[in-house]
Amino acid sequence: MQTWTIAEATPEEVRSGELGRRLRRFNYSFVGEHPESQPVWLNAKNEEGRTIGGLRGYVFLYWLHIDVLWVDEEARATGLGSDLLAQAEAKAKHLGAHSAKLETFEWQARGFYVKRGYQEFGRIDDHTQGFYLAYMMKKL
Repeated sequence: MQTWTIAEATPEEVRSGELGRRLRRFNYSFVGEHPESQPVWLNAKNEEGRTIGGLRGYVFLYWLHIDVLWVDEEARATGLGSDLLAQAEAKAKHLGAHSAKLETFEWQARGFYVKRGYQEFGRIDDHTQGFYLAYMMKKL
């Protein structure tokens, strides 16, 4: 019978990247070798140099995963969000991505993404205080 202990990972263990390397080796046996996760990080600044928007995501297994797209209230409805998304998608394509995916709460930007070609493929109803979480994707 096997026994084990489970403990919080140390910062050194996390920085080592061992789990990611081991998972990649496992994945290779199914889908062949693929690039490691590649960041897609963009910032938008106003004339004063203040951050007014940005996007954080990464390309992994030929998909752009968008974690955060944020635009300051003063810059909303100006096209900045569309520009950030378009630049991220272009960079992701350059990195080999064929599709993009993201999550958004119903009070956030579902309509924004629909207008830019994203389709909802799943949803968790009543995720948070009666609001749903939408899963969306788009072919690039």
